[in-house]
Amino acid sequence: MGEHTSWADKRAEVMGRPGAGAAYDAARIRFELGASVRRRREELGLTQAELAERAGLKQPAVARFEAGGTMPTIPMLERFAEALELRLSVEFHPLPEAG
Repeated sequence: MGEHTSWADKRAEVMGRPGAGAAYDAARIRFELGASVRRRREELGLTQAELAERAGLKQPAVARFEAGGTMPTIPMLERFAEALELRLSVEFHPLPEAG
C-alpha cells in the first residue's frame, strides 16, 4: 500500500509553494466577504433573488459571491452595501509580527 500523508503535512507542502500564501489570503477574503453578505441578507429576510434585484445583479452572481467564488471590486461591494442597508468601510490593518 502507498504511504499516507497527513492533512497537516499536505497543507505545509502546498503552503510552501511560491505564491501560496497570497492565494490562500485571497480565498479567505472572498469566503469572509461572501459569508458576511449571506448573514446580512438572512438577517433582512431576503432571498438571493431579492438581494440580486436590489443590487442590480442576477441571482447566480449573488450565489457565487456568497460562496466565495468571486473577488469583488469596490463598486460591487458598494452595491451590496447599499442593497443590504449598510455603509461600506474599507480599512488597512498592520500585519502581525513574525514570531
